Amino acid sequence: MKIIKIILLNLLMLCLAFGASLEEDSAGLLTKSFKKKQTIIEELTLNYKDDKRLESLLQKMLVGELLYLKEDKSIVSLESKKEDEYLTTNFFTNVNLEVKSKYDFKKIKINNKLRSVIKSSLAKINLFSSDVDNRFKSAKNLLNNLDKENEALINEALENEKESSVKEVLEEASTILIAKYGTGNEKLEAVKRLGEFLSPKSLEILNQIKETSTNKDIQEATLKSIASIETAKSFYAILEKAFFGLSMGSVLLLAAIGLAVTFGVMKVINMAHGELIMIGAYTTYTIQQIMPGLIEYSIIIAVPAAFIVSGLVGILIERLVIRHLYGRPLETLLATFGISLILQQVVRSIYSPLNQEVKTPQWMSGALEINSALSLTYNRLYIIIFAIIVFLLVLFILNKTSLGLKVRAVSQNREIARAMGIKASWIDAITFGIGSGIAGVAGVALSQLTNVGPNLGQAYIVDSFMVVVFGGVGNLWGTLIAAFTLGEINKFIEPISGAVLAKVIILVFIILFIQKRPRGLFPKKGRDAED
Repeated sequence: MKIIKIILLNLLMLCLAFGASLEEDSAGLLTKSFKKKQTIIEELTLNYKDDKRLESLLQKMLVGELLYLKEDKSIVSLESKKEDEYLTTNFFTNVNLEVKSKYDFKKIKINNKLRSVIKSSLAKINLFSSDVDNRFKSAKNLLNNLDKENEALINEALENEKESSVKEVLEEASTILIAKYGTGNEKLEAVKRLGEFLSPKSLEILNQIKETSTNKDIQEATLKSIASIETAKSFYAILEKAFFGLSMGSVLLLAAIGLAVTFGVMKVINMAHGELIMIGAYTTYTIQQIMPGLIEYSIIIAVPAAFIVSGLVGILIERLVIRHLYGRPLETLLATFGISLILQQVVRSIYSPLNQEVKTPQWMSGALEINSALSLTYNRLYIIIFAIIVFLLVLFILNKTSLGLKVRAVSQNREIARAMGIKASWIDAITFGIGSGIAGVAGVALSQLTNVGPNLGQAYIVDSFMVVVFGGVGNLWGTLIAAFTLGEINKFIEPISGAVLAKVIILVFIILFIQKRPRGLFPKKGRDAED
């Protein structure tokens, strides 16, 4: 009889366990004891890791937005608050509750230890998610907050994981735990293998082992692994500098293409070119202000808009001022310098002299992580691709279209082109408009790298002229090579000499280069090329 009672009691307990729900078990979180809360969180993670509500519950708890009503002890989620009034939602039914005083609620409090427990629980929940990104973030979180207690969880995840990127992070975490807590040959092999990983965590653990271990073999293996990581990181640091050099070269290319077209064809020293870049950047800012709900598409809309606006301003400048000064380059320099000051003042009057922030779309945010030592930011990656597309498009227009043929004809010999029936004045206006429009497009790209202000263009006008002169006036391929060359040189010498001295060194280099090759890397060909 006694045995039957015990069996019935166990069956009853089992039924109660199966009948339990997340809502009922979460009621224990209302306790004041942080130790009990920790136990409950661990039990919830174990029993309800497949319940999507648990992740939301822990997230709300982590940021302090999980409360409970004093009158009925129901758990609620804080949606918004205004002065002493709270707008809340019942967490488990998603029913909006009436606005109540903050004194009707009590926060489910946590301390630093519980924060760590919650983060670890969230990592466990996401580690078995169907979403690869969730699993990757979770594995990274586990790696950065590694604990001996997570060893079984990591091993279980490793057995089930198929995605190589996630598996690599989990393998690193597992190797670190063996290197830190293992013994004998197992520890030695783990220490050796840590040299294959490049994360700061592996380097940190290796340095700890170097300081604490007395085993000669482990000491030697540790030093070799540290040296291996440092060598790899140095190599990837060079690649990262090269990437930043490419991104800077892309900006210089976009800024200089328009100048190469106008300077090469019309022999006009346009000191207002930087302000045309600024107009393109402000066009992007204006579009975001007009269409705040279309931030994700604002950059795509801004590209043609900036080209049109800056192009029209360029045509206006050419028709009103520059066409009266052809053949007098110094006077065009002074006139366009005056125009640049006028444009700056106009922008200050319309937008204020303060810098304005242009928002980056979500698809341009973040970085492409190649490995733990190298990541490429998406905004710079897109700008490199965009600059090459613009370059190829301009190259196509100049070499494969009727307009491009006329532009090249005027560029090589203006008088003969006129004699052939080409309207040189019309070509001048269109060419100046295209060059100005490309400058506006450069402003769109720059708005994603820096704040937009009235002096934005001034920082790039001198660099643009240097690129054009170094590459060869009027030669687009020369402009491309010069832009990327100067961008790379600048990024590699900047950490050594500083930003200002780096620009001075580049300027001196170009001056010395021009002494040897006054017409640049790729000089323009034509009967009037010497003019």
